[in-house]
Amino acid sequence: MPAPSAHRKTPPHSPTTGLQALALHLRSWTCCALVGLLMASAPSIAEPKFRLAWSIYVGWMPWDYAAASGIVDKWAKRYGIDIEVVQINDYIESINQFTAGAFDACTMTNMDMLTIPAAGGVDSTALLVGDFSNGNDGLAMKGANSLSDVRGQDVYLVELSVSHYLLARALDSIGLSERDVQVVNTSDADIVSAFATKPVRAVVTWNPQLSAVSSMPGAKVLFDSGDIPGEIIDLTAVNTDTLKRHPELGKALAGAWFETMAIMSADTPEGIAARTHMAEASGTDLDGYLQQLGSTRMFYDPAEAASFVRSPELMHTMELVRGFSFDHGLLTEGASSPDVIGIALPNDKVLGKRSNVKMRFTTEFMDLAAEGTL
Repeated sequence: MPAPSAHRKTPPHSPTTGLQALALHLRSWTCCALVGLLMASAPSIAEPKFRLAWSIYVGWMPWDYAAASGIVDKWAKRYGIDIEVVQINDYIESINQFTAGAFDACTMTNMDMLTIPAAGGVDSTALLVGDFSNGNDGLAMKGANSLSDVRGQDVYLVELSVSHYLLARALDSIGLSERDVQVVNTSDADIVSAFATKPVRAVVTWNPQLSAVSSMPGAKVLFDSGDIPGEIIDLTAVNTDTLKRHPELGKALAGAWFETMAIMSADTPEGIAARTHMAEASGTDLDGYLQQLGSTRMFYDPAEAASFVRSPELMHTMELVRGFSFDHGLLTEGASSPDVIGIALPNDKVLGKRSNVKMRFTTEFMDLAAEGTL
């Protein structure tokens, strides 16, 4: 009687067994080879990539040198990220692009940080305070001897920017107001060529454009930021949400910035070369750039920069700035007071609404640089 099928055994040298073994071997070899090819061809995990926008200004030229010299790449590599540094020719456009999300970081002034990204609902953080203008922004006129000569003039400037703020402060200093002049909106890229024409007598601008216009025949600077020291602050701002998710971006930017500060402030061949690079990149020579640095209060020391941010003077400045911004309708539409946007300062101080903080000052990364712990 045949054995039950459950106990049947295939003969040890069955042709079927040999074919099965060969097929299994071929399948195994093919799978291993395919996996190897896929691993070899697959791209490595991409490093997080970030973009920094900057525009030409004496206090922001260090970013150009830091990028060109490899300092930015060195610090980015230290933190396993990639940072692209991009020059934007139109200053306001650079901030607009930052606000729209095209860049993670951008150079801008304290007032423009409040009136563009913050007013647009974008929460941003002043990561680095590079300097404040101490004569780099000014009102220049042709054929004038005193500031009162500006009365009744068309004044060409980047409307609703720090130039507009400086004009308001200048007029207030002699008992005038904006009703006594006519503001003509002009791009910073066009201000020099406009002033060179006969009809244009008065402009408000910043360096290097201010140096160019003030050197023209008959031109004279009648009021500059040295008359209101510490009020026009030049920053590198970062999107707050991005910074929270990627503090390594803040560390890399702070490290690159203060390494550059140490080089450019040194009386060494490397320092001279760095300042010369910045001068040429901004369209001037070394002497011209040094002249601009002379009217800029640079914070080469991170501890000094952090101390400035913690000072009570910063709160006073931001009170003036938000007041001007509210008076000119630069905050949110229909704002009933300057308090509509919250401005966070160190030590848990807030100007305006705590529930709507969109502009922040921090010393965290400058403190790390000062401690040497980046």
